[in-house]
Amino acid sequence: MTFMFSVAEFCHAHGISRGTFYKLLNEGLGPTAVKIGRRTLISTESAQEWRRRMEEVAAVSIGRMA
Repeated sequence: MTFMFSVAEFCHAHGISRGTFYKLLNEGLGPTAVKIGRRTLISTESAQEWRRRMEEVAAVSIGRMA
């Protein structure tokens, strides 16, 4: 069974605000989210993939500074 984060749980776990979460979604940079009824949920797999992508972006950004 896959665990699903609510938006609030995802934001708390990753130290971002709801506003940042929705900004990332609008920019195409957020995790894959699904709507189930009125709820927006993020699977643990989607959260893991999002973290990996964000780490890659950070590594590239740091590499440019060196």
